[in-house]
Amino acid sequence: MMTSSSLEDLSITTDVLIVGGGMAGAWAATSAAQAGAKVVLADKGYCGTSGVTATAGPGHWWVPPNPPEARDIAVANRVAAGLGLGEAEWMYRIIDQTWRTLPTLARHYAFGVDEAGRVNYRAVRGPEYMRALRQHVLSHGVAILDHSPVLELLARSDGSIGGARGLRRRDGGRSFQVNAGAVVLAAGGTSFLSHLLGSGTNTGDGYLMAAEAGAELSGMEFTAVYTIAPAHSTMTRSMAYSFATYYGADGSELDLPKIGPDLTVSLARALQRGPVYCSLNRMPDDIKARLHTISPNVPLVFDRWGIDPYRDRFEVTLHNDGTIRGIGGVRVHDADCATSVSGLFVAGDNASREKVAGAVTGGGNVNSAWALSSGVLAGRAAARLARSTQRDGAHLRPLGRAGLRPRRQPKAVDFAAARNGVRAEMHPFEKTLFRTEAGLKASSLALENLWAELADHAHTGTLAMRETAALLATARWSVATATTRRETRGIHRRDDFPVQDSGFAVRLLSGGLDQVWVRIDGTSANAQPSQLEAAS
Repeated sequence: MMTSSSLEDLSITTDVLIVGGGMAGAWAATSAAQAGAKVVLADKGYCGTSGVTATAGPGHWWVPPNPPEARDIAVANRVAAGLGLGEAEWMYRIIDQTWRTLPTLARHYAFGVDEAGRVNYRAVRGPEYMRALRQHVLSHGVAILDHSPVLELLARSDGSIGGARGLRRRDGGRSFQVNAGAVVLAAGGTSFLSHLLGSGTNTGDGYLMAAEAGAELSGMEFTAVYTIAPAHSTMTRSMAYSFATYYGADGSELDLPKIGPDLTVSLARALQRGPVYCSLNRMPDDIKARLHTISPNVPLVFDRWGIDPYRDRFEVTLHNDGTIRGIGGVRVHDADCATSVSGLFVAGDNASREKVAGAVTGGGNVNSAWALSSGVLAGRAAARLARSTQRDGAHLRPLGRAGLRPRRQPKAVDFAAARNGVRAEMHPFEKTLFRTEAGLKASSLALENLWAELADHAHTGTLAMRETAALLATARWSVATATTRRETRGIHRRDDFPVQDSGFAVRLLSGGLDQVWVRIDGTSANAQPSQLEAAS
């Protein structure tokens, strides 16, 4: 039920609210509607074009059920790659859910075929995929609120989540409130303002809202994922660089690994010494011919610059993708993608992916399968919970704090300076990729000072201020957990602790607003508490 005129605040009562309209949010909305729920989806941008999927050529972790050993092999390999933090049960779950769900989009999306004439469900074209997902969502009767960022969650008297409040950007900034039986956070992760293509709406808002509700985060130290791009560009699509050759400023060929985390580290070291140039001269002709179809945004950059990347050399850089290609996010409490807060579910990049990715990036395929599967699981469970939940919008309590309700005397806060401060601590290689105790403590001090200023005095309640609060909160959790994990594991590297330590084969939870905390996930069986307590 919706009530308002164009000059009034909008009030909506529904069964399930989905916050975020990217891949995970769209699948969550569809799943909840299929389960019989009345669903509202609120997106900061335009569902179907906003988010990182819409600019990519994502693949999915796609393993057929036959032969049966294929999935066993895929899971065993991923468990080994996860360095002690992945869970086989979760991996089997998302492989099977992806296998059963992705083909249901065929009504709206024209899947390609492979050389043998078989339908290729695994790889999709991002812009068309997201357009199809919007149509899929609408076909199930979901109400979409485009350009309607959610600012805060609303809680019932017992602490369970009963809705959210936000702004209608195309209606003069007037507010809207959704009273719901359950809420799914699918608001994406954050690249800490690296300008990764498609990440403009991803500022960690869902993390902040979940923490304000009392949910924990997990794996926030695993945020040091850097992706190569042409210099002066944010086109971080890395597949093409599997065929790259690198050169120094003097034209000499650099002896760098061809792909993977070792390349990232070596390339970052080289960039610290000076400019690095690249040529895609080893790319096979058949991939060249298909690149405009596989990932059309990649050649677009070179076409506009008049560069032939297969013959010419072009300067490259690395951008931090944060939690988008990293791992950390809100802790998934159970197999339904519920959080530890009643009424609140989480999906996609908004959720921690440690259980399926371990301590290494999920890249494109695992991350995409996770976004789809967690969306389906969360949407279905939210619909089930909503059926037994009483809704009373008159007694909902707003949970938003920083950027909305100051702790002290309100006054003007320079949010642009705060955002620049986040970039200054979360992007430089020496602070995030090559971590040390001294560097992390310096970052923590800088971020705490910025947080105190914003939390104490910011009162405007604007989207920009809430985004800034979310960025600062996320950076603080990342630095705190990175300080605690005194080892090198996967995409978390400590120059002062370069060896993997068996005592840290555990997941680290974090949270806190006024005071950040870090502790061991009690479900981690390999913990050595005394060692971790000493690290804290």
